[in-house]
Amino acid sequence: MPAPIYIIEEEKLRRNLALIAGVARRADVEIILAFKAFALWKTFPIFREYISSTTASSLCEARLAMEEFGHKAHTFSPAYTDEEIDMIAACSSHLTFNSLSQYERLHERVGEKVSIGLRVNPEYSEVGTLLYNPCAPGTRFGVTSDKLPEKLPAGVEGFHCHCHCESGADVLQRTLVHIEEKFSRWFPQLKWLNLGGGHLMTRKDYDVDLLVTILQGLHARYPWLKIILEPGSAFAWQTGPLVSHVVDIVEDKGISTAILDVSFTCHMPDCLEMPYFPEVRGAEHVDEALFHSSSQPSHLYRLGGNSCLSGDFMSAWQFDHELQVGEEIIFEDMIHYTTVKTNMFNGISHPAIAMLHADGRLEMLREYGFDDYRSRMD
Repeated sequence: MPAPIYIIEEEKLRRNLALIAGVARRADVEIILAFKAFALWKTFPIFREYISSTTASSLCEARLAMEEFGHKAHTFSPAYTDEEIDMIAACSSHLTFNSLSQYERLHERVGEKVSIGLRVNPEYSEVGTLLYNPCAPGTRFGVTSDKLPEKLPAGVEGFHCHCHCESGADVLQRTLVHIEEKFSRWFPQLKWLNLGGGHLMTRKDYDVDLLVTILQGLHARYPWLKIILEPGSAFAWQTGPLVSHVVDIVEDKGISTAILDVSFTCHMPDCLEMPYFPEVRGAEHVDEALFHSSSQPSHLYRLGGNSCLSGDFMSAWQFDHELQVGEEIIFEDMIHYTTVKTNMFNGISHPAIAMLHADGRLEMLREYGFDDYRSRMD
């Protein structure tokens, strides 16, 4: 039986990159790659054909920007440590502090060549899932307008504001009203405004023209501000699947579960956290209640991961045939927020990562084995 594998497709990646580069050109903004959603550094030569910078949220990501992407990062972290701030600053072109207290304690260690920013909280976000809502009550992210002094602290050149998650341009339009209402009086003191991530401009139903119009209008109102967007999912959206296989089929209380050679908790964590229901090739996602219906349809399965976590499964999918051991189960759109979030809980075999090139050649980017698991342990 073949091993499980993530496959990133070059043609689809370039399609997204071309669209994003086009938005940046038309709207006269900078759009940079957020590593928190995608950080496969062997693909960076392709990215550099379309964009010139990235965003980091940790020392490791900042070093990846510097050492593998070849350009200093736009860096934000909820809290920088004394041990890491100097190295992070050395790897950063822009560095945003999450709080005034972090700024006061650490800004003198950043250096004159780094542009300093503050993360601000407009107290408005349309993200429905609280786990992903950065403006939810009690948030640890950003400074509210009532806490900012009339004159910004010395050296602060930008505001960073992140309010979105896989959102449309209409959401940005409504959010900007709140951002400007709360913070525009400080804009004359700034050089740049970072509107964060979550702008899913490569989604099929996204209104790209509206996005460009919104950003052009923002420029017209504040022509001195450089506008920055840092989406993650948009770059890798719909760029490739995770290919898994049926290992066994078990039944209990009328529920059939196809156990796979991948794990939701290890390899597709957003499916349990968000939860995000992926598309499964050749299957339809249906209501879990159908398992307990007197008219349960045929070929109805839970898909179960191969870890020991009881909840490592998702329901329910209806196939057009009876599943067999060894059969491929293909999860679509499994490149963003997967490889960056995977883990080796239970020592589960990690899927390989490959790129399908435009010429049809499959290049293996990384395979994992026991040494990778052992090296994470003491």
